[in-house]
Amino acid sequence: MTTLTPLDGPTWGPASGGKPTSLVVLLHGWGADGFDLIDLAPHWGPHLPGTLFVAPNAPDVCEMNPMGRQWFSLGDMSPSGGLSEGSMRAGADAIRPALDAFIDGQLAAHDLADDRLALVGFSQGTMVGLHVAIRRPAAMAGFVGYSGRLIGAAGIAKDAASKPPMLLVHGAIDDVVPSESTESAARDLTAAGFQVEAHIRPGLGHGIDPEGLALGGAFLAARLGG
Repeated sequence: MTTLTPLDGPTWGPASGGKPTSLVVLLHGWGADGFDLIDLAPHWGPHLPGTLFVAPNAPDVCEMNPMGRQWFSLGDMSPSGGLSEGSMRAGADAIRPALDAFIDGQLAAHDLADDRLALVGFSQGTMVGLHVAIRRPAAMAGFVGYSGRLIGAAGIAKDAASKPPMLLVHGAIDDVVPSESTESAARDLTAAGFQVEAHIRPGLGHGIDPEGLALGGAFLAARLGG
C-alpha cells in the first residue's frame, strides 16, 4: 500500500470569525510554499467572509531552491529548457492522490461539500490544480489558474469526471510559462465542454497584477458568496 505524504500549510479566515461556509485551496508555484499564496486571502476575504483559505505546502523540497517546495520535479528538462509532456503528466498523476486526500480532509473537517470548494493555482500550482479539479467526481464551485498550463490536453474529454467553471489569467510577456499555454488550455477546455473565462494581461510577466487579483476575487465571490 502506498503511504501518502500528508500536506499542511498556512490558513486564513474565515473573516466572519464563524464556522466556514466555503473553502478555497491555494496551490503555490515551483520553488515557493504556501506562505507565498496565503497573502491572496486578505484581498479576497472581505468579499468572502465565510471562506476558509488554506495553502498547503508541496511535499518535496525544491531541487533548485531548498527554501521552497515543488509539486513535481523539473529535473529531466531538455537542453532547450522544456519538460516533456510525459514527465509533467507523470508528476501530476503522482501528486494527485495527496492533493485529493488533503482536499477531502479539509471538506470533511468543516462539513462542506465540493460545491462549496474552489481551487486557486499559480504556475506549477495551476498545472496540478487543473489536473486535480477536472478529475474529482463531484464538481467544485470553480477553479482559478494564474500563469499555468493544461497537462494532458489530448485526453481531457476522456479524463474529465466533472466540469467546474474556470477562470484562467496569464501575463502577456511571461518568460517562464508562455501566455500561449493559457490560450491553448482555454481552447482545449472549451472544446471539451468546460465553461472557461480567459484573460491575457498586457505588460505582465510571470506574476499576478491588481487586475488579475480583482478578476479572481470577483470570480470566487460569484461562486462562493452565497
